[in-house]
Amino acid sequence: MINVRLEPHTSGRSQAVAAKRLAAGSLIVSCDALTTVLLPQEKGQRCDACHTKSPGLQKCSGCAAYFYCSTKCQNIQWQAHHKRICKRFNKYTSSLGFQALAPHEKLDALLLSHLVAQLDGADSAVNDPLNSILSLLPGPSNLPTPQIAYSSPRITVSEVKDWYAKFGNNNFVIHSHLTTFGHGIFPLASRLFNHSCLPNAAAKYILSPSSLPKMEVVALRDISPEEEICLTYLDPALLQTRQQIFQLTYGFECRCTSCLFFEKVGPIPGPPTDPGQRDGLSVQLLQFMKDTPHDGMSLGSATFPSNLLPIFHESYITDVAEIFRNASHDGPYAVALSSGKTLLALYRLIYPPNYPQIGMHLLELAKTSWNRIVSENMDASAERVMKAECRMYLNEAKGILQILGPEGNEDGPLVEIKVLESVLEEP
Repeated sequence: MINVRLEPHTSGRSQAVAAKRLAAGSLIVSCDALTTVLLPQEKGQRCDACHTKSPGLQKCSGCAAYFYCSTKCQNIQWQAHHKRICKRFNKYTSSLGFQALAPHEKLDALLLSHLVAQLDGADSAVNDPLNSILSLLPGPSNLPTPQIAYSSPRITVSEVKDWYAKFGNNNFVIHSHLTTFGHGIFPLASRLFNHSCLPNAAAKYILSPSSLPKMEVVALRDISPEEEICLTYLDPALLQTRQQIFQLTYGFECRCTSCLFFEKVGPIPGPPTDPGQRDGLSVQLLQFMKDTPHDGMSLGSATFPSNLLPIFHESYITDVAEIFRNASHDGPYAVALSSGKTLLALYRLIYPPNYPQIGMHLLELAKTSWNRIVSENMDASAERVMKAECRMYLNEAKGILQILGPEGNEDGPLVEIKVLESVLEEP
């Protein structure tokens, strides 16, 4: 870990600080997955070992519930844990105890089953995976340990309970271009990085055939020596509910600049229900950002207009995002672009600069602009203006997403950007 080291923290156990200056886009640390599990809707679409998408996956002949892209992937997972679970799996997942679990609890139960089976087969003399789990702190809630698919005389019930207590505040969602497809245990990342709603780093996931998924933590901006490196534990846009989630799930109160700002302004008033007034609120927001541009890092540095506070209500953010999502693919594109610009302003106020969600939204705005160009009968002047707007969104999206770099599925946003750049160059 030449780029990061652990130092004492004033309120927590420790903090990861930069060992040297890190430029935006720098790889901070690479973390191997200890074990992972796919979401139910991804089963049969992705390899259960490496999680790459493949059209020709082969079922496990024993349980017919795990799918693999190659014999090598099947052997990797067989040796890790599946040979201890395979014959028990279908009876376990059809049991009343498993079926009674909530969807996220089922994922945790499967992860715990994988973990117990894997640690049971590990070399007890050199058990780095076990040591990495033991180094993590448990969460604040004392949830009952679910039944698991595999038990071992070498592992006690109290040990399994202790491992499960660390799940809620240490596991990660695994995503490809911000779309979640699984959950995983990455002990090194859990041990290193504290939370901030304005993180200076982000996690991405590298998928390669015949290899377990790997997490890479990348600097979103230049990071100074001795500066703490933080990830975000949940979507910072959950402005009204995130403090409750932090306390219930992780056992802390966030004191980042963003949280202090919202603590200062107090309860966020609900947005107007009248469509005209909501449109007026959007116009005021865009004018504010034009006159005095802010981002998540600078939001609390000046007095924020009280009449604009309803834009931070989660219901307003959700409604604007839904309008954009519904209109951006099939139209009306003018509505999509209007709501998309409002959403972009919201993202800039909530997230830190170079946050991947901003880059992905800019790409969606560029694609929506192009859809409007090809679907509407514009005169030459209007088309030039729209193409210029499309290029502006595309260039900024490229600048942000190149900082994060390639990740997840191969057919990602950097590929889409290249395609759209080429069609914009055509006469």
